[in-house]
Amino acid sequence: MPTYSLGQAARLLRVSPETVRRWTETGRLAAGRTADGSRTVDGAVLAAFAEERAAGLHRLPPGAALTSVRNSFAGIVTAVRLDDVAAQVEIQSGPHRLVSLVTRESVEQLGIVVGSTVTARVKSTEVHIELP
Repeated sequence: MPTYSLGQAARLLRVSPETVRRWTETGRLAAGRTADGSRTVDGAVLAAFAEERAAGLHRLPPGAALTSVRNSFAGIVTAVRLDDVAAQVEIQSGPHRLVSLVTRESVEQLGIVVGSTVTARVKSTEVHIELP
């Protein structure tokens, strides 16, 4: 099982190393020590902590349609670029930036403009995973 330094854990959780240090000192995030005294976080522990921390970060707005799509990101539209047929819509959902290509007709029918609150739903037959 991989282990992570506090700095590596901080990068993965998108917080400062100081925040991770505080979490380990208060017992919120379990950490061990190497032979030289450096703190480390077990990979499985870090994964569970990340899931727990993310729970609720991307909740759907009240009254949102129920769906089988599990990858849903509530956010705000930050840019809309219209073409004759297509449109590019950029959404900021917490720390995540999503870009969607849809038809211009859809954007106009839904009234999507910069500042609109939307939910991006992602369902794909292919997901690529890359190691750092």
